[in-house]
This record gives sequence, structure tokens and C-alpha cells, in this order.
Amino acid sequence: MPSYPQNRAQAQTAVHDNVEDVEMDNRSKSKKGDVRIQEKEASSNESPAMTIAEVPDGGLKAWLVVAGSMFAMISSFGYIYSWGVFQSYYQQVLLKDNNASDIAWIGSIQNALGMMPTVFAGRLLDKGILKIPFFISSVILVGATVLVGQCTKYWHFLLCQGIVSGLASGMIVGPAMSIIPHWFEQKRGKATAFMAVGSALGGIIFPIAVRKLIPIVGFPWTMRIIALILLCCLVIPNLTLATHLSPKPHSGLFDFASFKKPPFAAYGLTVLFAFIGVDTVLTYIDISAVSAGLSSDMSFYLVSIANAGSGVGRFISGFLTDRYGAITTMVPMTVFASVITYIWPFAKSEAGFVVIAALYGFLGGAYISVFSVPVFMLDDSDTADVGRRVGMFLCIASLGALCGPPISGAINKASGGFEDVGFYAGTMTLVASLFMVLTKRLVLGTWLGKY
Repeated sequence: MPSYPQNRAQAQTAVHDNVEDVEMDNRSKSKKGDVRIQEKEASSNESPAMTIAEVPDGGLKAWLVVAGSMFAMISSFGYIYSWGVFQSYYQQVLLKDNNASDIAWIGSIQNALGMMPTVFAGRLLDKGILKIPFFISSVILVGATVLVGQCTKYWHFLLCQGIVSGLASGMIVGPAMSIIPHWFEQKRGKATAFMAVGSALGGIIFPIAVRKLIPIVGFPWTMRIIALILLCCLVIPNLTLATHLSPKPHSGLFDFASFKKPPFAAYGLTVLFAFIGVDTVLTYIDISAVSAGLSSDMSFYLVSIANAGSGVGRFISGFLTDRYGAITTMVPMTVFASVITYIWPFAKSEAGFVVIAALYGFLGGAYISVFSVPVFMLDDSDTADVGRRVGMFLCIASLGALCGPPISGAINKASGGFEDVGFYAGTMTLVASLFMVLTKRLVLGTWLGKY
């Protein structure tokens, strides 16, 4: 059988080829396996973004963080929202040679800088840096408040109370607001509301303390006592605030690319117009009441009444947000707030001003409390980036807060009354509510739904 050896050789060659193919296939699989193992090891060494399942959404440590955030807000926005009593006192006593618009710039700069540095503080928070910047800012805020008591000229107040206090407050506000999503998901609205109540409490405490203390101990010692209150409040967040997300390195301080997305752009305009209009009533209600013939003692309490109403609005809006959504809650509140702003200049009696202050405080507080919640949700897949995101929108808000009250003061000076001021501020707030509705439509694809 002459063909057998040839067939046998062919068979051996085929077997040899098959063995080589199998070995090559095994080596290929081995290499792929090694690559997968290396990729897995590399990914395990990276800092992953926190998933929703890992957020505690409660517990002692989480609620201590909320308590710390609340006291941080008392010391920052609570102090800033007391500006109305300082505006009135400076205008009538310390800076009576300056007009209302010039004095309003002090409060507007303080308010704006209370939000503008949050983009930097938020980025630090995302990278896991919290304690040291927060402590330094606390020391600066207390020290600047003591120095306000020594001020005698306009530029002194602008520097100490407007710029330095504002910057320090902004570095405190940033982590206080941005840290809530580290610990809460389903109860985020409630946690944010409890945090926001702090600014309302500060807005009640500080104006009353200033008003009562100045006649007894004088302005310098009044500001030293205010600094002591700030010191006591700031001890708590310095002890309790803590991050929970893994640090996330990201490039850039301000993510301009995000605003190419229609929902980001629409909500950015919402925040801008809202803060142009929302601070006007709280800034000028005191002095407008005096212009209408109310006593300075009574008009002073309007700021505290507004802040008391704000506390109730902030608390209630948190629960409504968890159930119906933040924008669904804010839209009717801001629409009614714009209506109250239109009505405010026509109040002439004590009862009328009290009602305006209480209602506007409630409605404005409801907005201020939860306006950051949609920011958390605009890109909910990347919770670890929330510090920078909140900071970006607060930076936009600071531009509105910077321009709003001084423009109102200029309108008041030009018109000789507050009717045009109310029309201007009310319209800005109403425009903000329209952009809120547009944002919801862009996110959900429908006018209805929870958002």
C-alpha cells in the first residue's frame, strides 16, 4: 500500500499544525486574560464615583453632617441675609452722607462673594480637601467681623464686610451645600431643607442682636459679640463635616462644556434672573417702611419677620421636593413671590408690611432652600462631581446677587419711590420661574412629571 506512508505523513503534519494552532490560541487567551487582569487592577486603583447604593441616606453620622451644615449656614448666609438691618443703620447713622445705592453695594458684594468662591471650594471638596480650608475661612470670617466694628469710612466697610467677610463666607457655604449629596439620595430634599433653615435662623438672630445691642454697648462691641456668636456656631461644622465620596480628580475649575447642554443653560438663566430679583425686597423692606411713615423700631423687625417666614418656607419646601420634585415645588413659589414683589411698594400700614414680610419670606425661603437640588440632578450619574457643579451655579447666582440690589437702589434714586423697584424685581423673579418650567421640559421631555 504505497499511499499509506504519504497519508501518515500528512496526518502527522495536520496534527502538528493543530497542536500549534491550539498553543497559539491558548497563548492569545492567556495574553487577553493578563490584559483583563491588568485592566481590572488598574481600575481598582482608580477612585470610582460613588453610586447611589453606597449613599447612606441617613444614620447618625449623616445627620451630624446636616447639623454641621446648618450651623455653617447660620454663620454665612444667615449673617449675609441680615444685611437689611446694616443697610438701614449705615444709611441713617454711620454712612448717612452716602446714597442708598452706594451702601447697597457693600451688601451685594458680600452676598455675591458668599457664592462666587463656592466653585473653588466645591472643587476642593470633590478632591477630598475639606477641613483645612474650612477652618481657615472660619477664622477669617470671625476676624473680619471684629474689624467691621472698627470701620469708620465707606471703603472700610466695603473691604471688611463686603469683600473679606464675603469671601470667607463663600468658602464656608461651598462645602456646606455640596456635601449633602455625599450622604443623602432619597431624603436629599429634607436634608437640604434642614441645612437651609440655618440661614433663616441666622437672619432672625443677627438683626435682633444688632438692633438690641447697639444702643446698649455701641457698634464696635456689638460686632465683637456677633463675632463671638459666629465663632460658637462655626465650631460645630468644623467638628462634624466630613466627606463620604471617593476623591475625584477632574480638570478645570469651571466646566463650560456643561452649559452647551440645553438643561444646564436654561437652569443657569433661571438662577441668574432669580437672584437678580429675589434679594430686593429683603434689602429694602426696612427702609421702604420708614419712607412710608413706620417707626424705625417697627421697620427693623420686618427683616426678622421675613427671615422667620423664610425658615418655615425652607422647611416645608424640603418635604414637598422629596414628594413632587424641586422645580415643581419652586415654580408656584416664585410666581407668587413675584406677585408679592409687585404689591410690596403699595403697602402703607404696619399690618400691610408685616403681611408682605411674612409671605415674601415664606415664598423666597422656599426657593432659596431647594434651588440647588436640580443642580444635583442635572447629571445624577456623576455625583462625585457635585461640588464643582454646585459651585458653578452659585457663581452664576452671585452675579445676580451682585447686580440686583444696587440696580434697585439706582431705580429708587431715579424714580423717588419703590413702585418701579417692585416692578423691576418682580419681573426678574417671574422670568426665572419661566426658565424653571423650560428646564423641566428639557430634562423630562414633558411639562408634567417629578423633577
